[in-house]
Amino acid sequence: PGKPQALFSLPAPRWPVECEVIQGTIEHIEWVPPEPEPFCPPMGPEQALETTLGEEQGTVVYHSSPVPQGSCFTCARVGGAPGPLSSPAAPLKSPEDTTLLFESRFESGNLQKVIKVGPYEYMLTLRPDLYTAKHTQWFYFRVQNTRREPLYRFTITNMAKPKSLYGQGLRPLLYSQQDAQSHGIGWHRVGTNVCYYRGSAGEPPVFRLSWTVRFPHDGDTCFFAACYPYTYSDLQRYLRAVAADPARSRYCAVQALCRSLAGNTVYLLTITGPGSAAGKRVVVATARVHPGESGGSWAMRGFLDFLLSAHADAQLLRRLFVFKVVPMLNPDGVVVGNSRCSLAGRDPNRAYGTALPGSFPGVWHLRAMVQRVLAEREVVLYCDFHGHSRKNNVFMYGCDAGRDGAGTRLRQRVFPLMLSKNAPDKFSFASCKFQVQKSKEGTGRVSMWRLGVSHSYTMEVAFSGSTLGGRSSHFSVEDLKSLGRLLCDTLLDFCDPAPAKLQQCLVEADALLQQQMGREPGSGGSWSDVSPSELESSTSGSDSSVSD
Repeated sequence: PGKPQALFSLPAPRWPVECEVIQGTIEHIEWVPPEPEPFCPPMGPEQALETTLGEEQGTVVYHSSPVPQGSCFTCARVGGAPGPLSSPAAPLKSPEDTTLLFESRFESGNLQKVIKVGPYEYMLTLRPDLYTAKHTQWFYFRVQNTRREPLYRFTITNMAKPKSLYGQGLRPLLYSQQDAQSHGIGWHRVGTNVCYYRGSAGEPPVFRLSWTVRFPHDGDTCFFAACYPYTYSDLQRYLRAVAADPARSRYCAVQALCRSLAGNTVYLLTITGPGSAAGKRVVVATARVHPGESGGSWAMRGFLDFLLSAHADAQLLRRLFVFKVVPMLNPDGVVVGNSRCSLAGRDPNRAYGTALPGSFPGVWHLRAMVQRVLAEREVVLYCDFHGHSRKNNVFMYGCDAGRDGAGTRLRQRVFPLMLSKNAPDKFSFASCKFQVQKSKEGTGRVSMWRLGVSHSYTMEVAFSGSTLGGRSSHFSVEDLKSLGRLLCDTLLDFCDPAPAKLQQCLVEADALLQQQMGREPGSGGSWSDVSPSELESSTSGSDSSVSD
């Protein structure tokens, strides 16, 4: 079906013409810290240090021209804005000038403005998602002209969400070019005095993220990020390597599902064993509908690595199933460094019900592809990989409308329960939700379920890490990739023709639901006439942090 050889000339990313883009490729080495990186003790807002100067008295040292408010996407080209680049960073006055040089006009970068308010103190403003005034969460920027001795302080002044894992021990990521070149050290957690608190008293309220840090070297080039970046170019490099590998390319066909608004290819991978696909059931997996949730791409990377490997279980999976995988549903959002939206200026994961191919090509073509598949075969599982900014661990959202019989409602819970057994130090079954809220009708999860995919899930991966199995530490890239492999293991358990594991999990899920309702197992009475919203409020109260 695919023509892998055509992939060797993968085109460069296309950017909206308003976006300035610096020359050169930014690549980071992969690295896993030798020890898990612990959460830092969170600080209360009362401990947030006041800045030396107000923003009004500070000096603007970086200001990349914002896209005008109220404008909308018109056209795109490779390399973004034509013509010479502007200079958003203030030039250094002398070799002794210790001002940091900021830059974010590269793939997935996000930083709009920086004000220097003390010798080593900076107030940062993030750029809202393009063509919106909202969704400031993802950050990724470069700093140069570092000094090793001083303690620097950074404060992002316009975070959008009232609650954040930065208030529970999450730390920002730092990448030092000198450390990478000399010691092979990649992204790692840094920051002391990490504090997340309400900023101005205005409406809508904005929130501040502040941290202090020492740089490892003088004169270094460093990067900060909210989560391990995974760009559209990273995906293309991966696909190029798969296409060039005689073994993996035999059972992985890469095609274009469609083109995005900017003209970037939305890739579709079809993975299955050699021979006839007749009678095989289908698994559909997607990631990065929300561009700021890069952890989803690393989990997807682990999923693909395992599926395309020579492992006996991977061979069995390819023999049993056809996998339809869209590893990056919203490439435009990833390229420009958005948190949540596509270039339509809206959240594509609320558009499945109403999406038009001209506004949301990725989700429209995905849904149409699943409809075509369902006309011929059973889709045994849909899983959409996301990141979560307010809850620790990994968990899933499923679909239980409360109208089905007890058996169907229990089966909804079996796949996440099995995954929690396979990943006891990462996956929290207690955090899973199965309610189908009206506000979530436009999500991929609910849309696929309405089409007839009975096991349809969003997998949420915390931006932070795990509090399970004695852990209280950040996820490494390796942790994130392992989730993909564990999802594959769980699929084999879930579809095992021997019914023992499935039966055990059905019994356990039933006992857990009885417990949730405050009943003793075996005491008679049933939870099956209780609505999903009542079931969930009986355990956790109303959880405002539900967001796929």
